[in-house]
Amino acid sequence: MKIGILTQPLHANYGGLLQNYALQQTLIRAGHEVETVDWEGAGKGLRCLLYDIKVKTFHFLSPSKYPQMRYRPNAKERAIIQRNTNHFINTYIKHTETIHSYDGFVKQAEEGGYRAFVVGSDQCWRPCYNTFLKSMFLDFVKDKQVKRIAYAASFGTDKWEFTPQQTRGCKALAQQFNLVTVREDSGVKLCKEHLGVDAVHVLDPTMLLTKEDYIQLIEQEKEPKSSGTLFNYILDPDEKKAAFIQHIAEANELRSFQVLPKCQAETRTKKDVKTRIEDCVFPGVTAWLRSFMDAEMTVVDSFHGMVFSILFNKPFWVIGNAERGMSRFTSLLKTFHLGDRLLDADKLDNIDISKPIDWAVVNGILEEKRSESKDLLLAQLNE
Repeated sequence: MKIGILTQPLHANYGGLLQNYALQQTLIRAGHEVETVDWEGAGKGLRCLLYDIKVKTFHFLSPSKYPQMRYRPNAKERAIIQRNTNHFINTYIKHTETIHSYDGFVKQAEEGGYRAFVVGSDQCWRPCYNTFLKSMFLDFVKDKQVKRIAYAASFGTDKWEFTPQQTRGCKALAQQFNLVTVREDSGVKLCKEHLGVDAVHVLDPTMLLTKEDYIQLIEQEKEPKSSGTLFNYILDPDEKKAAFIQHIAEANELRSFQVLPKCQAETRTKKDVKTRIEDCVFPGVTAWLRSFMDAEMTVVDSFHGMVFSILFNKPFWVIGNAERGMSRFTSLLKTFHLGDRLLDADKLDNIDISKPIDWAVVNGILEEKRSESKDLLLAQLNE
């Protein structure tokens, strides 16, 4: 069966790319023909526009305290910045040409020969991150015989962020799905209350593959050994987090290291891009993966940083990131009985960093949930 996958755009996002790769591999290994329907936003949602206004206002009022809004590189600059992640996309992810409009989605559906669409994962159902929100509910699919499945679709939060108009439109579309599964347990309640559908809580697609699958990727790319033993993957750095990471490194005699551009996407300026663009280049996806393989411990503030720490059985601490959505963290940690690994960014003192993880219990849960999640998805496709 030919299947089209709908997810977030294929950009320089390690977790986003790996969840798409993992979902493709799971479906391919089950005998299906698969490609990702890639797209690029035509504009920004209202919430993102309001956020930009807030950032600009705060910077104007207090430039020393609040950084200016980050510069968005042009196409030529993006090609340089994303050259390593683009290598992964073009080597390991089968995808369409990039779509820029609703008509482009309609044309792709008509000409693609798909017998099923799978929507997910990442925060594909979060309005702020999606200018084609209704298309993530398959509004462009006119053939009623085509199967519609949401696999580990994520709202990114436990709050309902859709407008009344978005809710009405997406509710009607969601009720046409053959199967709806969500990544966070809170998504089950959101689907029931606002979309009128019964959803099932499943694992993120990255967890459908094993550690050995990712090591094979690392070896395929001949990725060299990492430069340290304490991997810190921090998307929103600050002095408190830096001090906590240093404390853990010193207490455990570990060497801290990162796999991120010297000029991080969240904080780089126009001057950075124009005068030292090489410092803005993202390391490769397998360099990021190798970090989990080589680390003795990790400190992260990202969902997929947490996921891969679990997959590679590395003692980890995850620093909560409320602005990016906390339910992503709490839901996964609850599944694996690891809630005590979640730290409050404002309370990083007096943490018992020697607290162990019972990996036998964690791996048992992972094996069980992986089998349940995979069986549910493949059974629906085979009906």
